[in-house]
Amino acid sequence: MTERKRVVVAMSGGVDSSVAAALLVERGYDVIGMMMKLWSEETITAHNRCCTPDQMHDARRIADKLKIPFYVLDTKEVFRNIIVNFFIDGHRDGVTPNPCMECNRHIRFDFLLKNALALDAEYLATGHYARIAQGDDGKFQLRKGLDDAKDQSYVLSVMGQAQLSHTLFPVGEFAKPVVREIAARFGLPTASKKDSQDLCFLGDGDYRRFLREHAPEMMTPGIIVRRDGSVLGEHSGLSNYTIGQRKGLGVTSPEPLYVIDIQTVANTLIVGTADELGSRELIAQRVNWVSGEPPTEPFRAEVKIRYKAKPAPALVEPLPDARMRVTFDEPLRDITPGQGAVVYHGDLCLGGGVITRPEAPHN
Repeated sequence: MTERKRVVVAMSGGVDSSVAAALLVERGYDVIGMMMKLWSEETITAHNRCCTPDQMHDARRIADKLKIPFYVLDTKEVFRNIIVNFFIDGHRDGVTPNPCMECNRHIRFDFLLKNALALDAEYLATGHYARIAQGDDGKFQLRKGLDDAKDQSYVLSVMGQAQLSHTLFPVGEFAKPVVREIAARFGLPTASKKDSQDLCFLGDGDYRRFLREHAPEMMTPGIIVRRDGSVLGEHSGLSNYTIGQRKGLGVTSPEPLYVIDIQTVANTLIVGTADELGSRELIAQRVNWVSGEPPTEPFRAEVKIRYKAKPAPALVEPLPDARMRVTFDEPLRDITPGQGAVVYHGDLCLGGGVITRPEAPHN
């Protein structure tokens, strides 16, 4: 009799990871459920939104129903030191960080994956909406989930060959309504459970309140100016603003004004018109190429600058030191330092990096 392949499923108590576990049991894998216990704000709640007592109870119920072992992995310290500090430090530097991408880079597909492999598992499975394939060259490919509205390849663009070779995305082949139907077929109590949103470590979902408490220096008032140096008013603290923001600036102007730059050293908020906000170019650093081989020449592709943004046609130019320059066919208004610039060829995710700064406005 052939020995069953062991897989650890990252369980969250939600419908996606529950169905992932159920499908793998049905397919004959030796399945182990594992839930990470993440850091939380003790002053707001005794638990992280990704691992509340209710969610832990749901995950354990699912494991019991599927007759699989279930373990809780204490991830509080590593999550606090890496992800929460990354979020705070990013705002201190005047960027809008993406902690979900950083969590996939360091926590889910490093820390958790290593713990899964330590249990002699061959794979770590999650409930992400993405797909893994192998090309003619034998290399693993990261592809969009079939449900374009739920596709999560953007935040998975940090993965490489070592991670993809030990990862399964069982629900990536289905649309979300079908996943709920599968959950109902298995009789899972999470079939109608709502999706979780917002940053998991924020007790109340208010990141500005979080930064006021954990980085109070970011709340020091300063001036609001135009590019030419003319002063328009006073801001209430740089952490209250993000690139592209229009509402809540507290300044009057005959034409709409947007945040176009955040200067932390000078504690200054730069605002301008929509034309000033738009840019055709960006530079990204910490670029990861899923294939493990950086391109040697510029190439045409589509690039997403935010999780919910539409891929925009562009020329991608690899640069030294794990960087790239992206030149879009048309100016984009919401190029935001700290967010990911993720490169696609159709449904194939080639990789991505962290936006460092928009280039000079396009005229």
